Parts: sequence; structure tokens; C-alpha cells
Amino acid sequence: MTDQQNMSDKQWQEPPRNWITTILFSVTFVLAITAVPLYGFLEGYDWFEISMFFTLLIFSGISITGGYHRLWSHKAYNAHPVVRAFFAFWGAAAIQNSILIWSSGHRRHHRHIDDNYQDPYSIKRGFWFAHIGWMLKDYPSSKIDFSNVKDLQRDPIVMIQHKYYVAWVLASAVGVPILLGYLNGDILGMALLAGVLRLVVNHHVTFFINSLAHMWGRQPYTDSNTAKDNDLLAFFTYGEGYHNFHHYFQNDYRNGVRWWQFDPTKWMISVLSWLKLATDLRRVPNFKIQEALVKMQFERANNQLVNSSLKNIEVWRETLEKEYQQFLETLSEWKELRSEWYQGKREALNNTLNEKRAELQGKWEKAVLSTKFKEMEYMLKMQQKRLQLFNLNFQTAAA
Repeated sequence: MTDQQNMSDKQWQEPPRNWITTILFSVTFVLAITAVPLYGFLEGYDWFEISMFFTLLIFSGISITGGYHRLWSHKAYNAHPVVRAFFAFWGAAAIQNSILIWSSGHRRHHRHIDDNYQDPYSIKRGFWFAHIGWMLKDYPSSKIDFSNVKDLQRDPIVMIQHKYYVAWVLASAVGVPILLGYLNGDILGMALLAGVLRLVVNHHVTFFINSLAHMWGRQPYTDSNTAKDNDLLAFFTYGEGYHNFHHYFQNDYRNGVRWWQFDPTKWMISVLSWLKLATDLRRVPNFKIQEALVKMQFERANNQLVNSSLKNIEVWRETLEKEYQQFLETLSEWKELRSEWYQGKREALNNTLNEKRAELQGKWEKAVLSTKFKEMEYMLKMQQKRLQLFNLNFQTAAA
């Protein structure tokens, strides 16, 4: 049992109120549902104010997903200082704490997911707690601890934003809307729409990942935790809704790994890469993704067999066992090929006698290995389709 679990029930059930966050969330929410529509009814909002609402909403939202989350928390890619400064400024406008504090808490969430005592926003404590309640009181699980972000403490942009965080918030979340309102001749209207309403929407869009994305959706890659893939949430969260994939492959710069999945953050990072403003984009090999999908299908098929009362169950079990043996053989061959590939790279690096020959030989070996890798990926895809058909036929037979 951890030290946190040994704490008194009172510390967990009746922690001190965090008045800063309580007042911030309460006041902005009340203004968003009362003052914003009332002002719109009485005075109206022009197209410039509406366009600035969406522009600032996207800037602050994408700075959380592409900056706070994928860049700093997971080191899924590297970015040019100009890009990092942009994310730091507009991330501050989202008022979700500094990069350092946000990333520390998020890394702790991944390490201790669903642990009520160590996951800062464990869904096992209920929707309200995971969505916003964990920030309204000083729960022990939310205690600031920078031991897991020592790498970020060496980033000057991160540390400048952390040290002067309040000033960054005032400049981005307050100063920009007021300046835009002044230029447009309507400070109050701009402050309400691009300031208050934008902030509330930005808050709850992010909070939905902590709450709904752990309650509602599919689990195609793993069921070892509560994270879910949800296409609707992905639409509102800049691609963060593919949360089951993310929790299994957290260092991949993509959340929506399929080309058709809605992941604007992934597309933005790709564009930055084309412009040479982002480098070292981390991608999970397709084979590993297929492996996770097939493993989950085996688990579900096996659970159906275990809970079934069909008379010819042994025939189904034998079919599944054959598929599983082929799956293990494919994995074994993959590991051997990976080992061969790494060995080839080492030999090419050590070969200094005939660089041209080594280069040509390396290209040939790379082409051969690439073909073999693709063949195995295809084998897994076909096995995935057979398992889908297996599950469908079994459900029909059991009906």
C-alpha cells in the first residue's frame, strides 16, 4: 500500500478547497451562460468578433493538444523555437496551468491510470471528479511533483512560461481580447465572446478527454485501462478523442492513426514537418498496431468461447487455436527480421573498406527486408479479417 493510500480518509474525502480554480471556473461559466447570450441579444456580435472567437479557440486548443500534450508531455516530436513559443503563449491563454505543471500531472496520469490514489483525474472516482472536480480541491493525487519532468526543466521556453505564468495569462487570455476589442470598437463584446466564452469552451473540450474519453467509446487496442476511442469526441478535441490508441501508443505523434480519422493536431504537426519546423516525428510501426488489434480480437473471441454453451464448441476452439499459433509464428518471424535489420545497420556502419559496395548492399537488404515487413503486416491484416468473420459467425451460431 502506497503512502498516499495510507493517508486519512479525511484528506481524501474532505481536502481543502482550491478557491482560485473554484472561482475561475464558476465565474467564467456563469458569465458564459448569462452575460454572453444577453449581450448578444441586446447588442449583437459582429463577424469580426465571431471570427476571433473561433480563431483564439483554435489557437489555444491546438496549443494544448499539439504543444502541452504531444510535444512536451510525450516528446512525440521536436519543434522549432518559434513553434514552441507560439504553443507556450496560446497554451497560457487556455488557463490550464503552466506547461511544467500540466505535463507533470499528465505523465502521472499515464503512469498510474485508473489508480484512485495516484492518477490525478482517475475516472474510477466518477465523471464529475475526472472532468473538473479534481481541480476544485487540493487532493493528494494532484500534489505538484516535478520529479518526472526534469527534461522539461532544461527547456528555456518551458521555464520562462512557468516562472512568469501569470503575466503570460494576462497577456494572452486578457490582453489579446481587449486589444482586439479596442481595434474593433467593442471591448466588452470581444471580451465576452473571444475571452470568456472561448475560455469556457476550451476548458470543457479538454476536460472531456479526462472524463468522457474514459467512459464512452471503443477499445480496439487494449482493455487494460478505461481509455476509449471516440470519433465524436475527436471532432471536438482536435483529434484527442482516439484515446484508446493514445494510451497504448502514447509516444506516437498521431492519435487518429488511420488516414480517415479526424486528427487536426496530427495534420498540423505533419505540415510543420513539411515546413521544417518540426522534426523527429515518432510513429509506431504499422505491424505493432496490427499486433495490438489482433491481440484484442483474440481476447474477445476467447471470452466468447469461455462463456458459450454451444455443443460444438471444441470445433470453434480448435479453429481459434490454429489462428493463434499462426499469430505467434508471425510475431516470431517479425522479431527475427527486426534483429536482422538492426544487425545489417551495424554492419553497414562498421564497413569502411568499400563504402560504395556497402551502400548498394545496404539498399538491397533494406528493400528485401521492407518487402518482408509488408508481407507480415498483410498477414496480420488478413488474420484480423478472419477473426472478425470468426466472431461474426460465432455470434450467429450462438444466437
